[in-house]
Amino acid sequence: MTKFNLQTGNIGEDIAQKYLKDQGYKILERNFKTKYAEIDLVAKQKDEIIFVEVKTRRGLNFGSPEEALTKKKLSKLWLNAQGYINFKKWQGPYRIDAICIVLNPDNTVNYFNHYQNIT
Repeated sequence: MTKFNLQTGNIGEDIAQKYLKDQGYKILERNFKTKYAEIDLVAKQKDEIIFVEVKTRRGLNFGSPEEALTKKKLSKLWLNAQGYINFKKWQGPYRIDAICIVLNPDNTVNYFNHYQNIT
């Protein structure tokens, strides 16, 4: 991953984190590493854990953020969630969400969607 892509991803995660906090979610983890990969954001709302995959793009030249949520990626997200649940010994409800963002050249948000319970 290039430095430019990491920067774009970090900006997207910052935007997503602020949005979730504004919606009343409590952020538990950011960039939590499992043996399978990394979970962008782990949040809690009431008694439910929410695993959030953040997909950020600068424009649509390489496809929409939603197009990156392939069957393979969704399977990996599920494995990540299971890894976290096992590690933390969580026994309550949980779900996997995605936040898809397209940025303008000045890093303002052009497009933002929050998809709940995507798996």
